[in-house]
Amino acid sequence: MGYRGQGIIVSSMDNGCYNGNNIQALDSVRPRILTTWDFVNNEANVYNDGSHGENTFSCMAANVPNQFIGTAPDASYCLFVTEDDNAEWVMEEYNWAAAAEVADSMGAQIFTTSLGYTEFDNGIGSHTYNDLTGHTTVITNAGNMAASKGILVFNSAGNEGAHAWHYIAAPADGDSIFAVGAVDSAGSVTTFSSRGPNASGRIKPD
Repeated sequence: MGYRGQGIIVSSMDNGCYNGNNIQALDSVRPRILTTWDFVNNEANVYNDGSHGENTFSCMAANVPNQFIGTAPDASYCLFVTEDDNAEWVMEEYNWAAAAEVADSMGAQIFTTSLGYTEFDNGIGSHTYNDLTGHTTVITNAGNMAASKGILVFNSAGNEGAHAWHYIAAPADGDSIFAVGAVDSAGSVTTFSSRGPNASGRIKPD
């Protein structure tokens, strides 16, 4: 139908875009990467960190003619590192909030994140399921605030469906955040996809 992300600015918050400055499949989008910043290491280089962000970015922006095309290859992008691969701690939520402020100032209309926060190293600042009310954690409140400004905020529900936690993670619990679950090729919910509702009983994923 011709929807290729034309005129849209998308902000991706993740753990990095490893080697994204050299991958041929991303050549066409590279002139439309508007800004990059690593909030973990306080530097502009996002291409020397994790590959998870490169994977999610490629789902949107990659373009290999006659082989593969992402969902929004003609969009413009802001790429931010907010996830610290060396530790799981609450500062990552503040990194996300800081990235959200920069993305808003750049005019981003969509935020996309495939991260979630529940329990932190040594239990410091950890959340319980009861904290996932849709408006309690730092990252969830930041996402809701972005949504109140007209930004579409998408976040993965999480991969805890088959684990002890089972439920969604922050910020997927957000009142105004689109939590995205996973289905298999038959359209059935996968076993690993995190389950709702949030702690306030709101239906999740969206």
